[in-house]
Amino acid sequence: MAEKWVLKNKKADFQTIMARHGISECLTRLLVNRGLTEEEDISFYLNPDYERTYNPLLMKDLAKACDILEKKIAEGKSIRIVGDYDVDGVASTYILYKALNLCGAKVDYEIPDRIRDGYGINEQIIDEAYEAGIDTILTCDNGIAAAEQVKKAKTLGMTVIITDHHDIPFLIEGENKRHILPEADAVVNPKQEDCSYPFKQLCGAAVAYKLMEAFFDRKQIPKAELIPLREATAIATVCDVMELTGENRILVKKGLELLNNTQNLGLRALMEKNSIAAGNLAAYHLGYVIGPCLNAGGRLDTAKQGLRLLLSETKEEADKRAEELKALNDLRKQMTEEGLINAISLIEDSELKTDKVLVVYLKECHESLAGIIAGRLRERYCKPAIVLTDAHDMVKGSGRSIEKYNMYEELTRCKEHLVKFGGHPMAAGMSLQLTSVETLRIGLNGNTVLTEEDLIPKVVIDVVLPLGYITEELVEDLKILEPFGKGNEKPLFADRSLKILKLSVLGKNKNVIKLLVRNQYGREMEAMYFGDVAGFLEALNAAYGKTEVDRAYQNRDNSMKLSVTYYPTINEYNGNRSLQIVIQNYLIEKE
Repeated sequence: MAEKWVLKNKKADFQTIMARHGISECLTRLLVNRGLTEEEDISFYLNPDYERTYNPLLMKDLAKACDILEKKIAEGKSIRIVGDYDVDGVASTYILYKALNLCGAKVDYEIPDRIRDGYGINEQIIDEAYEAGIDTILTCDNGIAAAEQVKKAKTLGMTVIITDHHDIPFLIEGENKRHILPEADAVVNPKQEDCSYPFKQLCGAAVAYKLMEAFFDRKQIPKAELIPLREATAIATVCDVMELTGENRILVKKGLELLNNTQNLGLRALMEKNSIAAGNLAAYHLGYVIGPCLNAGGRLDTAKQGLRLLLSETKEEADKRAEELKALNDLRKQMTEEGLINAISLIEDSELKTDKVLVVYLKECHESLAGIIAGRLRERYCKPAIVLTDAHDMVKGSGRSIEKYNMYEELTRCKEHLVKFGGHPMAAGMSLQLTSVETLRIGLNGNTVLTEEDLIPKVVIDVVLPLGYITEELVEDLKILEPFGKGNEKPLFADRSLKILKLSVLGKNKNVIKLLVRNQYGREMEAMYFGDVAGFLEALNAAYGKTEVDRAYQNRDNSMKLSVTYYPTINEYNGNRSLQIVIQNYLIEKE
């Protein structure tokens, strides 16, 4: 796919920032590229200390929720936590359950079944709670869109506390939006219009943690009891793809420090089963290893498996549960690949290929995998993608979006085709009748104002940095910027006209390319590429011919050149350290 390479060129008083904070010019430029030019913002970014997080009591209804919980615990009333089946929902439930137990609450939990119940609290869950004598329902990572369900619970005489982070549902009345809140006893969600909490981008687990932080303070329980639960907050923040800026940066950076020495038996077992060495856990592992394993239970079995892992009390129990979740995740990966192949085939062989918003109906797909496949389609085509599949008596699906397309708002404009939907700008879930699949597709594409320019993937380069400027000190400097993720992406550097001196294909599955390259100024360095190996070799062959490619394989002089974007790293092997670059994007330079 064609790419548009763009160089960031933000201006600032670099010398003053460098002197004031004692950082290099390269690091200063990277901070400015992140929009950090004010003294306070830079200090906040460079010194992410938990003491700099905001007071939980600034959140609307949070004090009211504490009042209710205090009263219910004192009266010995039964409290039921209702979570969600993804990582954020599991982490939120874990935080509330562990914390409330420490406060002496009579508490249990329920997590909806992804297939039987669907997202969020439903009337069956309310009926079961009522029949079990539950006095108070406490939601986490859901409930903000459950106006009718909350009304039913209140009619039955139950107390309801909502904690959530999803966008507030609204109706469009003329040119105005009217937000709709459930009539719960307390609604804790920083996205409420009249909520004074300064940071709006917390995940559900972080909202739950904030509630417990204030409650522990009120009950005068030592903070040390609550600190280990920050680990789950960090995992959920990364896995729910929240922006790693502001308070989230603190939650994840400090959470990773705790996780690398975690005493949680379940997490230790999961790291061990996935060959993650103690002390080497990074945000990448949360998003692509730990998170998917915790998620696998909710996708293919029950989300309670992930929760039970976190609650494991013996090493034997933890090992068993970690093994089960890893096996489920391995199966999930295989099923995802099969579903993706089918989806691509449907798109390529039909008029779907010309749509700006992809709506793909995969009849045989496991509904829990729809969101993952939608995400992979979005990456491949750089378009918003929705994957739908059969589920009981209707069709269910998930969507993943691009920056220029607010999926939740666009679904709101097509709500007449949907039975139920929810989510936020970058992701959504929905239910609809089979007969509405095509009308939804037509409606979304008819409404969209996306342009062809919006669909061209942009490669945003931070700094054009010739290889000669790469040092071990620079690589260490870049670690200050971690953890990387949405909103705090890994820096991207570029160098042009690199001559390929040597080429080899590595790995058991021949899925890694290793190059020796030389830039225009004579600096040589190893370069690794972990992307589409077949496509890379095909592009070289098309531009230069097989003979030239073979000469590179043989370490012989050839005419091949390419420009690259990259990230610098240090390769350690057999006690030796050497600088290398990891290629992210490439442009073949034709003679």
